[in-house]
Amino acid sequence: MAFAPSHSADTDHRAAPQPAHPLAPMRLAQAAQAYLESCPVGERVRRAGLLASLDEYLGAPAPLLAYTKLTGEAWRRTLPAAEQDDAGALLYDFRAFLRDGGWLDAARAVNLLD
Repeated sequence: MAFAPSHSADTDHRAAPQPAHPLAPMRLAQAAQAYLESCPVGERVRRAGLLASLDEYLGAPAPLLAYTKLTGEAWRRTLPAAEQDDAGALLYDFRAFLRDGGWLDAARAVNLLD
């Protein structure tokens, strides 16, 4: 699955959206797309390729909660040595985006109203 990096800066994508149904898992691709929107334009294509690779590794379409520090590190080790440093930096930045934007909290369906 390839992510299409958009070049529009008109929308604030830092806020985590909700899945279509409260019990449906939020997808990694959904968070990755929002992350790419926040990246510098010149970095989007490279980062989109790495995130698509991560999604595939986690079983695309992967739920967002399939990505953890451990699964990210396992994926990074599967990459060619020349790509591992870039992937590590991406994972660090992507995880901060997910945490700071509330994506990880929004992906957990807890305390739902009846």
